[in-house]
Amino acid sequence: MEILSVNVGRLGAVEHTSAASGLSGVDKRPVPGPVRVFAPGPPGAGVSGVEGDEIGDPRFHGGGDRAVTAYAREDLDHWERELGRTLAGGAFGENLTTRGVDVNGALIGERWRIGSGVVLEVTGGRVPCNTFQGHLGEKGWVRRFTRAGQPGALLRVIEPGTLRAGDPVRVVHRPEHDITVALLFRAATLERELLPRTLVAAPWMESSLLEVAREYAEKHGG
Repeated sequence: MEILSVNVGRLGAVEHTSAASGLSGVDKRPVPGPVRVFAPGPPGAGVSGVEGDEIGDPRFHGGGDRAVTAYAREDLDHWERELGRTLAGGAFGENLTTRGVDVNGALIGERWRIGSGVVLEVTGGRVPCNTFQGHLGEKGWVRRFTRAGQPGALLRVIEPGTLRAGDPVRVVHRPEHDITVALLFRAATLERELLPRTLVAAPWMESSLLEVAREYAEKHGG
């Protein structure tokens, strides 16, 4: 299991965004050499946990429990075949493109040690938006991506440090529940009746997804 590329995005004007600024950093590109990773502060601060990566809409990106995003090369390969186009590392707006890591099968609260120092903790799955759809230029992309159930992971930084392409990834902790990135994503999107079940992962869950799960459980029981 390894990191294939570390990807960062610079802010640029985009047509398909609800951000007040009209800017987005979704267009991420691989960068050479070591990149510093750190805990960027509370949600809404508008700061990525990856040095050089810029956030256009702090409502949905950045902050401590969405500090880093990861997507599997294997899933990008699937979408290359589906879409008939090349997808480089970072094409889905992810900071880390991985190989050999079961990103969508990772448990909420699972911890990855990357290289010799960095430890990241899985907090949820990436929910697609119109900015993502506009970036790819694929009609109906939000619905298609959602139905596929391969969202990629959101992560918080437990131990900061530096990352680079080629760093090995090891799973060093798995909590005692069965809520995976893929299951939480389904619950938050197409199968909301699953939301109460996901609350066993509440101590590790990304804050906006946790709020959705708690509100649903309070309203509908479970």
